[in-house]
Amino acid sequence: MASWAEYRACLQDKKFLVSVFVGVLMLISSMIINFYAGIYTVERASNSVTDVILSNTRTMDVDGIFIYGSFLFWIFVIILCFLRPNRIPFTLKSIALFIFIRSIFISLTHLGPFPDQIYINPESLINKFTSGADLFFSAHTGLPFLMALAFWNQKSLRFFFSVASVIFGAVVLLGHLHYSIDVLSAFFITYTIFHLSELAFKKDRAIFLNG
Repeated sequence: MASWAEYRACLQDKKFLVSVFVGVLMLISSMIINFYAGIYTVERASNSVTDVILSNTRTMDVDGIFIYGSFLFWIFVIILCFLRPNRIPFTLKSIALFIFIRSIFISLTHLGPFPDQIYINPESLINKFTSGADLFFSAHTGLPFLMALAFWNQKSLRFFFSVASVIFGAVVLLGHLHYSIDVLSAFFITYTIFHLSELAFKKDRAIFLNG
């Protein structure tokens, strides 16, 4: 955990504050783009297709983990960032880049949801972030893996985030909320996004690692 002196130093560092502000703007912008991309995918959604996993497994009621597990996960990430404020800029910007790139992907592929997917209450807060037709690729799988890569040098966090990624991947498959290709591709695409983030935000990554 950061000391009060470290917090004070961050608050007095104009470059750090500007970087955080830019990260927040990037995150908000990416979420707005994602929102409209989600609307577009719903309007353009076509028929569902068969899937080697979904077609051979029954749907399981995993909406509790899908919804509340996601919120608990992000509360944990927020706590990690506030414990070490040096983590904030890179975390914000890498997540923003992930959401932006995923918005492009979901706009390109218009498969309809699998017909027997579990019911998610439309009033649920999570539906503010997903349209249900934004399938390729799985954010529930990719974002925890992105955090695993970001915290790779810390063994316990690397293990936690990697396990979370696999669990959420299994959850969306068991609930028939994503096709298997959405889940499997998320690991490969996220790996690329992480390295793009390292290239694009070198100074923030250095601060993340050295703080």
